[in-house]
Amino acid sequence: MATTEDRRDTDATEEWRRGLYEQKPERDALFTTISGLENAPLYTPDNVEIDYDRDLGYPGLYPYTRGVYPSMYRGRLWTMRQFAGFGTAEETNARFRYLREHGQTGLSTAFDMPTLMGYDSDHPKSLGEVGREGVAVDSLEDMQHLFAGIPLAEVSTSMTINAPAAMLLAFYICVGEGQDVARDRLRGTIQTDILKEYIAQKEWIFPPEPSMRLCVDMIEFCAREVPLWHPVSISGYHIREAGSTAAQELAFTLADGFAYVEAALERGLEVDDFAPRLSFFFNAHIDFFEEIAKYRAARRIWAKELRERYGARNPRSWLMRFHTQTAGVSLTAQQPEVNIVRTALEALAAVLGGTQSLHTNSFDEALALPTEHAVKIALRTQQVIAHETGVVNAIDPLGGSYYLEELTNRLEAEAYDYFGRIRELGGVIAAIKENFFQREIAEASFRYQTEVESGQRVIVGVNRYEDPEEKEIEILAIDQALEAKQIERVRALRGRRDSAAVEESLARLKGNAAEDGVNLMPAIIDASRAYVTMGEMCEALREVWGTWRETPVF
Repeated sequence: MATTEDRRDTDATEEWRRGLYEQKPERDALFTTISGLENAPLYTPDNVEIDYDRDLGYPGLYPYTRGVYPSMYRGRLWTMRQFAGFGTAEETNARFRYLREHGQTGLSTAFDMPTLMGYDSDHPKSLGEVGREGVAVDSLEDMQHLFAGIPLAEVSTSMTINAPAAMLLAFYICVGEGQDVARDRLRGTIQTDILKEYIAQKEWIFPPEPSMRLCVDMIEFCAREVPLWHPVSISGYHIREAGSTAAQELAFTLADGFAYVEAALERGLEVDDFAPRLSFFFNAHIDFFEEIAKYRAARRIWAKELRERYGARNPRSWLMRFHTQTAGVSLTAQQPEVNIVRTALEALAAVLGGTQSLHTNSFDEALALPTEHAVKIALRTQQVIAHETGVVNAIDPLGGSYYLEELTNRLEAEAYDYFGRIRELGGVIAAIKENFFQREIAEASFRYQTEVESGQRVIVGVNRYEDPEEKEIEILAIDQALEAKQIERVRALRGRRDSAAVEESLARLKGNAAEDGVNLMPAIIDASRAYVTMGEMCEALREVWGTWRETPVF
């Protein structure tokens, strides 16, 4: 029932609209978010309902809308990670050391395309791609070079790899053994999110069902033996890079997360034994408030579903902790220095949204892998936000903003609408096979591109404020000789290792893969110690499980 005060607010809002706002013409512009959500000209108590206890609460308390930790950045800043990886392990090791010397607090590893696809550097399909867009890692030997002189007991390492994630985790564990670092002391994250590969990034090897088995093997193994490690980073980043809206990124990422929870429960695991180590990875796009609202809605949905649908009792299972990367798709090849501004705003949105770690893109990444100069500016961007802007001094400083809370509620509602549609299709894997996600993303991407090409949505330097006299900038060039060096290394390794041990390890891996209910991680770790290559292990699993090809969407 409306009170006298409510009616007074409503009357005042209408008086302002009719008497002032509508008397001035609006600019000819899109007043929507980058995802297409309509924006009202003003948000007030008249058109936004906020229940503080239900919708916001307090940081560190359910539903975690305002942050997962009570003190947030007043207690500890986010982990600053810069994605690094190119050439051979030695070149990337040097970049790791450079970034640590300049204040980076966590390592983040990019792998080249052959590694991502499960091929060794000397495979015919790897030709011309070795070390090009990430570091080439074929074996434990490469991983040992990659982390030479870097004490794994003191760093947190993130590895962006999915289909062969189990092999790279095994290599890392073995490097730790060589440094006398027990498994239960290793800290970091490996992406492992194979569902988003089928949805958006397209770097899979095996069919969805055995791929999910391998993911659950990693979840189970880490819960028991590598308790400080995040075995899956459920990734909306690549879904957004493929052209999705913020709501689609939110909904599809969380749906994938629920699918991993359900698969682990079907394995017989207790939700509170593994859920606290599930982490997330989101995009920070250029629409400032929409991104902040997305992160807040994500925390609230995850907490509610884990507690109410999946019966988690440990509050740590309710926490959505996430890494953020600024939007690669927002970077432009035209006037690339302007990307510094875009990245700074996107990073600020991630911080105001409560991220736990952050990667800021370098301004030259629309052209090539970043130079040391560009990556240092990207790191300094985070440091300026942390130490100069004051935004870390208060927790969730934008909480309670009528506009932000309305966006948070709308994105949450859109996500639940998608959850219902996915359930009607039979779940995430069934929806993948029906091309549901792919079609939704394609339609959103088409709408956005149409707005850009028509000039309705302005991209500075691209469709407005062009610079015909723009000068080229210096970019990083990868030495082509590094590919030959890496090929020689993997071939030399095969020539000096114990062939009998290799054959025995591969036979065991294939035998275990053919049996239901056998966790493959012990066999993969044993094979790693025998210097079986990543490509050889993937090929052994291809022989058992086969490969998968999706039906194209036109």
